[in-house]
Amino acid sequence: MSKIAVVHTRARTGLEAPPVTVEVHLSAGLPALNMVGLPETAVRESKDRVRSALINSGYEFPTSRITVNLAPADLPKEGGRFDLPIALGILAASGQLPLDTLNGYEFLGELALTGKLRPVTGSLPAAIAARKASHRLLLPGDSAQIASLCREAKVFGAEDLLQVCAHLTGQAVLEPVTAQFNNNEAIDYPNLSDVKGQQQAKRALATAAAGGHHLLLFGPPGTGKTMLASRLPGLLPELSDDEALEVSAIHSLSSQQQSVIWKQRPFRNPHHTSSAVSLVGGGSHPRPGEISYAHQGVLFLDELPEFQRLALEVLREPLETGEVVIARARGQATFPAAFQLVAAMNPCPCGYLGDTRRSCDCSPEQVRRYQRKISGPLLNRIDLQIEVASQNAATLFQHNTTDEEHSTESIRQTVVKARNRQFQRQGKTNARLSAREINRYCALDKAQQTFLTNLCDKLGYSARAVHRILRVARTLADLDEQASIQKNHLAEAIHYRKLDREHPQK
Repeated sequence: MSKIAVVHTRARTGLEAPPVTVEVHLSAGLPALNMVGLPETAVRESKDRVRSALINSGYEFPTSRITVNLAPADLPKEGGRFDLPIALGILAASGQLPLDTLNGYEFLGELALTGKLRPVTGSLPAAIAARKASHRLLLPGDSAQIASLCREAKVFGAEDLLQVCAHLTGQAVLEPVTAQFNNNEAIDYPNLSDVKGQQQAKRALATAAAGGHHLLLFGPPGTGKTMLASRLPGLLPELSDDEALEVSAIHSLSSQQQSVIWKQRPFRNPHHTSSAVSLVGGGSHPRPGEISYAHQGVLFLDELPEFQRLALEVLREPLETGEVVIARARGQATFPAAFQLVAAMNPCPCGYLGDTRRSCDCSPEQVRRYQRKISGPLLNRIDLQIEVASQNAATLFQHNTTDEEHSTESIRQTVVKARNRQFQRQGKTNARLSAREINRYCALDKAQQTFLTNLCDKLGYSARAVHRILRVARTLADLDEQASIQKNHLAEAIHYRKLDREHPQK
């Protein structure tokens, strides 16, 4: 007599975890295990892993014709995450496990030949989806720790197949896994007071943090560009619970199972040899790239002109939209990418153009060609372009009270106040204002309009650049606790587009 068992699990599509039903049917006929439902190679190979895991765990592998259907049939299935639900379905269909013990559960896990459970990627999105479906989630212990970040989900972690079956039959019930949060412990970000001097760059860094603006630091080698960039995450407000959950969910998709400190702003620093796919994501089965791993944090691109031109150009749309859509023949995946770009570059190939201590050996043509590696449309999307000048060595040893006043904590407090003003006024940061919202929240009087128009016409700024100047000016006004934009805010915002002034757009 044939038997059917139904087990619930989850696939992985981008940041989503669509439901998958594993149907196992045992019938008379020659012993065989057939798998249908659009399984990829790793899923088809699970029949050999499942067979060995069942036998080595002391169970009997049925000598029947076994059909495993992964529904829905039009959803591609990949990875070893379906091993555990397939094994449980075979045990239930063959009568070695009561069918009703599977009710209300979802299962994920890759099986070793010994029956041990190996971690899977995307456990946190699966936990979020299981919570919405009011299901309990049982998965490998390491994956359960990550999945438990979804506090409302009921998550269980097991080490092997025997432990899973013992829990389901009530012989040795597992305790739900609870994530440990220490909300009283401050995250140890690098301190801005470690950077000596560079007051203008620090002001620009605070402006970027307050308004969510993108930033480009350029200057000779060794002037502190990387140190300044690494201090930006510490200036940003603390992540909310929902934002922290979304950041952790993205990182749970990594095959390296990167650990993320709860509520810590990500800081990603890819090498300049990185490809376009590694930056924005992709692959036959779309996976997130560096810009998604930097979601709600900072993406730092050092030596910006050394990146491949294509790798930089694919950043244009995510810089505007805050997300990336990866389309493939079988469908598309959307990953969040609301990151702040901080880039650093030398002013010329040798690095010493404009340095007062060392002469530049580059010809004007070499300088032009080097700086033109950054396209106008990409440069146009970077609100703040700041020169980080070289300093005397004596500056490093001077006791400057201004440096102490510009600590990470003191500037963060100012940034938080400015951001609160923005969210109370418009519900978003200034960098995300639309054209219509700019007309409403960045209104200028006649004299200011004339001042801005004359300068922008003289410097050849595009309409996008003008809008970005207004957004930055609005942030500067918020930092100064001003209700409206003043002329000095416009002048400072224009000053922050130094590269546009030196190389007017055509």
